[in-house]
Amino acid sequence: MFALPKKSQLISPSEALPGRETAISKPASHFVLNTPLTPPFPAHLNKIIFAMGCFWGAEKRFWQLPGVYCTAVGYCNGYTPNPSYEEVCTGMTAHAEAILVVFDPAEMTLQQLLIQFWEGHNPTQGMRQEVDIGSQYRSGIFTDNEQQAQIAEASRQHYQQRLTDHGFDLITTEIAPAQTFYYAEDYHQQYLAKTPRLSSCDIPLQQTGRPAYCAP
Repeated sequence: MFALPKKSQLISPSEALPGRETAISKPASHFVLNTPLTPPFPAHLNKIIFAMGCFWGAEKRFWQLPGVYCTAVGYCNGYTPNPSYEEVCTGMTAHAEAILVVFDPAEMTLQQLLIQFWEGHNPTQGMRQEVDIGSQYRSGIFTDNEQQAQIAEASRQHYQQRLTDHGFDLITTEIAPAQTFYYAEDYHQQYLAKTPRLSSCDIPLQQTGRPAYCAP
């Protein structure tokens, strides 16, 4: 899952590929959790979208958590309607590879999810994540409402202070209202459950490249 270095800048809406009117085919249920993959979800659940590089390992990180009802991978906060994976990889749709997380706030708080987000990737790398280079791999939190945005911003400020105290770089994570979430193709959904041999893409819970500075 690589993009060329020249695709490391966000394009303008006028440059975006035209896309299509018809949504890409997707499965009805979660391959692991056996819950519905698409709305409507039960009314007591909340949802948020994270972008943290390649979405295969990131999705697995979240579906393992207690209180998570459903996860799905897709493309978010770009311009091209119903983009394909191949189009997103060109950098000409402006989408980020993203994970939709649907969760029960009585069992899993947003603050707990944010710890998994910050500790599950390097949020200081801009338009890349380690060897994966391109705007699709940028770090982002795409919120469902203003309360989520405030919690996400507070967590970013807290984590930045902890990183700064230990000599790490500035966070480049984008925090913005979620635009249309376009589901990725069927084969991408819960990919690491379907293709377990790709252990290099896995992000085990609590495993990070730096100390756990996010928790208060």
